Amino acid sequence: MDISILLALQTFRNATGDVFTPFFTKMSYIGEMEVVLSIMAVIYWCVSKRYGSYLLMGWSANRILNGFLKVTACAYRPWIRDPRIVPDPEALSAATGYSFPSGHSVNAASLYGGGMIRKEFPKILRIFFGLIVVLIAFSRIYLGVHTPQDIIVGALSGLLVMWLISKLMNWVDAHPEKDWTVLLIGGGIAVAVAVFAALKSYPEDYDAAGELLVDGAKMAKDTFKAVGWGLGYLIGWVLERRKIGFSTDVMMKTRASRLVVGLLCHYAISLILVPMLKTWIPGPAGVVVSCFIQMFFIVFIFPLFIKLFEARKSESRAEG
Repeated sequence: MDISILLALQTFRNATGDVFTPFFTKMSYIGEMEVVLSIMAVIYWCVSKRYGSYLLMGWSANRILNGFLKVTACAYRPWIRDPRIVPDPEALSAATGYSFPSGHSVNAASLYGGGMIRKEFPKILRIFFGLIVVLIAFSRIYLGVHTPQDIIVGALSGLLVMWLISKLMNWVDAHPEKDWTVLLIGGGIAVAVAVFAALKSYPEDYDAAGELLVDGAKMAKDTFKAVGWGLGYLIGWVLERRKIGFSTDVMMKTRASRLVVGLLCHYAISLILVPMLKTWIPGPAGVVVSCFIQMFFIVFIFPLFIKLFEARKSESRAEG
């Protein structure tokens, strides 16, 4: 059934001359990991620290769950399962890891679905967020890189996790001293997932030429990324709460400067430091460490810079 749906969509794509492909490529793009992470970082630094924390925690938890499910199911991508499937070439670069569940659908459910389930937002905005989740998820099957089963489970599991994280954040607000408990339990789960992904055996299927169809070690890379992000978030979150306590209740000019400086630093880390670390530290450890630093910068290091720089700036104005 899954393959039949993909073949029908592929036939439609070809029959219409790919007229809708650019649109769904753009929808898929706004569900990519780096795009979603950057948007969440901006919300955390510049718009609402509490809401940004909720999104980042939910996304981190979702990525760990998604990574665990991927290396547990070890489902091959559609074009590997059936050579009749010809995915859109542009979509292949972001089609990393195993197929089930869809990471883009999880990302969409975390960022846009995270807003959809928040009752404090206007109904029309929540409907818009829900539409974005559906379009991103559908784009993955339209482009031929996932099956309907992948996107449905990815979106639904992502929304469930965001609902649970919303409840968890409310509990932490009522018991602020319990943040260490969240760190220990969440960190323990992340480490357990990393150990599981590193030690488990992966399917070894070969094509007619004797070539390995899918390298399980490479497919597990997304899982190790998730572990790094998760640990980076949890440790940075507790340290920021206890040692920094920056605020987003600031002037628009300050928000704008945070956005520019923060994103420039974030992209410098992502495009320069992360690849260097993966070269210096080979294997899964390099992936975990690099993604840990990427998230730790967002949640702790840049807020520390914000607190110190803006406090010093205020003192200078007072003295002047």
